[in-house]
Amino acid sequence: MLVVTDLVTEFSSVKALDGITFKAKAGLITTVIGANGAGKSTLLRTISGLEKPTSGSVKWFDHELTGKSVEAIVRGGIAQVPEGHAVISQLSVAENIELGGLFRKRSHKGDLVRAKREVFELFPILFERRDQQAGSLSGGERQMLAISRALVSRPKLLLLDEPSLGLAPLIAAQIINIINELCRSTGLTVLLVEQNANTALAVADHGILLSLGKVVANLPADELIADSSLRAAYLGY
Repeated sequence: MLVVTDLVTEFSSVKALDGITFKAKAGLITTVIGANGAGKSTLLRTISGLEKPTSGSVKWFDHELTGKSVEAIVRGGIAQVPEGHAVISQLSVAENIELGGLFRKRSHKGDLVRAKREVFELFPILFERRDQQAGSLSGGERQMLAISRALVSRPKLLLLDEPSLGLAPLIAAQIINIINELCRSTGLTVLLVEQNANTALAVADHGILLSLGKVVANLPADELIADSSLRAAYLGY
């Protein structure tokens, strides 16, 4: 279980996260929704160690994450897929995927081969494109590649930042559905940040609604999507 307690992250004395507290249960999808500037991406970056919190605690089961390096957090079973389909354009598809398991190359070489095979089965188009430069891929294919790179590290917790951003609706739905199926079939824990609340809540078990760095709702996903007053006040529909 991921446990976030009284988390504060500041930039030049501005609180991007202002006392965030919630739990994300293991083996389920928890989605974090909210308008632009709500603090969603900062939350993921703080959990993964890319941003240092001013105060508060982030625990993955009994392991404290705050203060640890990004590498230590990844080695502990937590992987982030950043916003914007981030891949290394000059490297091939296969080389990008291998980067995700680089730290496991010596100790888990056989499993790394299996992990690569599994992500190619998950996203067959990437197998077809495996020798192409990543920069030649479409936006949807780059997003698939970014997710695949994270998955070969064998994470127990996957942090997904706006996976549908900039994608055609059909491609976005395909990627979200694959993540949903992966979670249900393997027990992977997913923390999903999305601006498209309907897309996220449709597959999530639980929802966290942020506004200006604060938690304004912490509810089962079906209750959150049914609350018209919350949607109108914080999501604009």
